Amino acid sequence: MKRSSLFGRLAALSDPIRARLLAALERHELTVGELHRALQLPQSTVSRHLRALADAGWVMSREDGTSNRYRIAATERDASARKLWLAVREELGGLAAVQRDAERVRGVLAARHTTSQKFFASSVGQWDRLRAELFGDRTELFSLLGLLDAEWTVADLGCGTGQLAAALSPFVKRVIAIDESAAMLRGARARLSSCANVEVRQGSLESLPLADGEVNVAVLSLVLHYIAEPQHVLAAIRRSLVPGGRLLVLDMQAHDRADLRDRMGHAWQGFAEQQLRAWSAEAGYTAIRFSPTSPQPSAKGPGLFVATLISS
Repeated sequence: MKRSSLFGRLAALSDPIRARLLAALERHELTVGELHRALQLPQSTVSRHLRALADAGWVMSREDGTSNRYRIAATERDASARKLWLAVREELGGLAAVQRDAERVRGVLAARHTTSQKFFASSVGQWDRLRAELFGDRTELFSLLGLLDAEWTVADLGCGTGQLAAALSPFVKRVIAIDESAAMLRGARARLSSCANVEVRQGSLESLPLADGEVNVAVLSLVLHYIAEPQHVLAAIRRSLVPGGRLLVLDMQAHDRADLRDRMGHAWQGFAEQQLRAWSAEAGYTAIRFSPTSPQPSAKGPGLFVATLISS
């Protein structure tokens, strides 16, 4: 710690109000208004002392809407400052004013919790819409990408315009995006141009452009129903997986929507669980987990399923 910094920090701590503010901010991030209620001091007084503490490097703030939230800062970055603060805090511990401050801080935090609960109680009927407006649809599913191993190579089979490959890219070591359609791959290359760890390959799933054991995970998202002989493709994918690798299949459950076959060229009207289990066993997978998904209220197509096939 520099000599000037030492004396500046000592001077900042010489005022009891500033020491009380630091004690309140040690475990919680609080606004000026919340500190005003907790310490029962005028807001102007709180603001003045916070400025002095900030100038001495004891606190830092961040903007939160129209307010600033303050927290203790020096002890996080400077071991000498931490020693100094611990000595001061030990002396503060027995003061009745500091104990009352701590009790009122708990009340402030309880009021904050009550405010959030009131919001949720009043918004329960429109919460899904509000969340989608703020963060987009199905954010809870994108968060699950964080469960992927950062060292994995993932193959997006039938990648289309690369939407899934782009979502996977930040979470894994390498993504291989494969599609047979040149038009689709033009869109994929444009979308994925900034993703340095994504390789785009053209090829059919029947002649899969992957080496044996090249990938940890393969994904078939709404692709299997276009394939004339799924069992052969499942076997080819298994060979591309490392031992213990996984194939994730998202597709339609068995349905009677013949119009989809006629209008969109589907080769299969979805798949029954037992059918997929038989094919996976024939292709050499050691296990399969089949889970129907919850339908979206606005969805007009058949129900979907997610199946996880594990390679030997």
